Amino acid sequence: MADDNLNTAAGCRLAFGGKTAPATLAEYEADTYVQVGEIEDLGEFGDTFSAVNFTALSDGRVRKYKGTADAGNMTLAVGLDAGDAGQKAVAVAHKDRTKGNYNVKITLNDGDPTATPAILPTTFYFGVKVMNNTVAAGSADNVVRRNMTFAINTDIIEIPAGPAVP
Repeated sequence: MADDNLNTAAGCRLAFGGKTAPATLAEYEADTYVQVGEIEDLGEFGDTFSAVNFTALSDGRVRKYKGTADAGNMTLAVGLDAGDAGQKAVAVAHKDRTKGNYNVKITLNDGDPTATPAILPTTFYFGVKVMNNTVAAGSADNVVRRNMTFAINTDIIEIPAGPAVP
């Protein structure tokens, strides 16, 4: 079937790290992360390029080029849990106005730990500033949530799902 390689978002995780300013995958992996609990929606992330246009007089044709890359802002919706260590870490980062980015690790649910050898899930690493950490109470029948916005300031490192390397 064509959809055998598709997965739902259920089981995806986001973990929040420190301000270690990693330059390599090994440095991201060496950081200490705490999982952010009660995530309802991870939002989206990834590069979008600015369009750079040039029109030559000789042929009157607009030519398009890729300009700067912007990984954008990632907006998460989480169920407010005042005791959650990950949500507390994000709150501390939100108040931090100093230089440097906080490390983020996202793990998809496309691995298979029961396979031999185990298949590790797709994992992403990148650096962010926490720009928003607002409370969204909603109406009487809503769960109180936090909306968190992470401004992505680094390249996004993607490690595709695959067998564990010994």
